[in-house]
Amino acid sequence: MRILYLIAIASTILLGLASRKWSVLLMPFLALNAGDVLWAMMVYFGFRFLLTHKSTLTVILLSFLFSFGIEFSQLYQEDWINQIRGTSLGALIFGKGFLIEDLIRYSVGIIFAAVLDKMAIKFILRS
Repeated sequence: MRILYLIAIASTILLGLASRKWSVLLMPFLALNAGDVLWAMMVYFGFRFLLTHKSTLTVILLSFLFSFGIEFSQLYQEDWINQIRGTSLGALIFGKGFLIEDLIRYSVGIIFAAVLDKMAIKFILRS
């Protein structure tokens, strides 16, 4: 199963980067929201990869804690952390500024990833 989660992580990262790079080609709603939704999905798949034997609920809760923790950490504005956030990788991981809308986007991404995960597991077990 880990290989499938690794594929899901890589695919989600590629889709997320593509959604930022080619956002002008997307509908405005998707261009605005897809990156954060996909980021949260990647977090879920990452925890699933690390914790394959834990329950889906545990992975969902950890994904929420991590994602919301990163978002709330953006309220902390010191030079050292802002220098990290000023890099491309730092901005992708830690974001730049707190937005309440991001919490909604993360929630959608985590729940969507969990549903996809459950559907994939049922499909694999049925095969």
